[in-house]
Amino acid sequence: MARSARGVETRLKIIQAAADLFHRQGVNATSPDEIIEASGTGKGQFYHYFKSKERLVHEVLQVYAEAIRSGAAPVEYDIRSWEDLERWFSAQVALQRRFGMTRGCPFGTIAGEVTEKDELIRQDLNLIFELVGNQIAAFFIREKAAGRMVEGVDERRLAEFCMAVAQGAMLVGKVKRDAALVEVSFREALAHLKAYAVKRRSPRGGGAPRGR
Repeated sequence: MARSARGVETRLKIIQAAADLFHRQGVNATSPDEIIEASGTGKGQFYHYFKSKERLVHEVLQVYAEAIRSGAAPVEYDIRSWEDLERWFSAQVALQRRFGMTRGCPFGTIAGEVTEKDELIRQDLNLIFELVGNQIAAFFIREKAAGRMVEGVDERRLAEFCMAVAQGAMLVGKVKRDAALVEVSFREALAHLKAYAVKRRSPRGGGAPRGR
């Protein structure tokens, strides 16, 4: 039992070290030896748990996906209001600021290196974007059902727009080392999204609401 617990801990150390290195410098620039050194594990342990680098990338992405599902991710994805959506955008740039604008989105960084040969990784990333997109779309669906968004709006397209803006702005922000650029992009995105919201008018003259 103790050996199994140590094994779980060792495996997690490798995944965490790999995730940080992939986020910092990308998958292709990260060697198994760097991961072994950063995790404080041995080469035998590394290859015991991960038969290939692709398999390790897969495991890292699975950890990201589970964190989003469980609410353990550093960014809050449970969006219930426009304020929550604004906080979601703000959390992206806050994450970048933590690293001095030298990094982009953790899984977006991996996505930037995907080739046609990386089908498993592409599927993992697609799952993550589906999870995020579903959370954002659910907010727009609730707003539309409550009559607070214009008829005919495509909730899924709005969610995909949010993700595309976040990924693109973070990439450019990383290149330019400019948090203000990312923040402006997010403000413009929110202004565009709020144009789909129905403006509620207050009744004038204190009269009874229509229909009563």
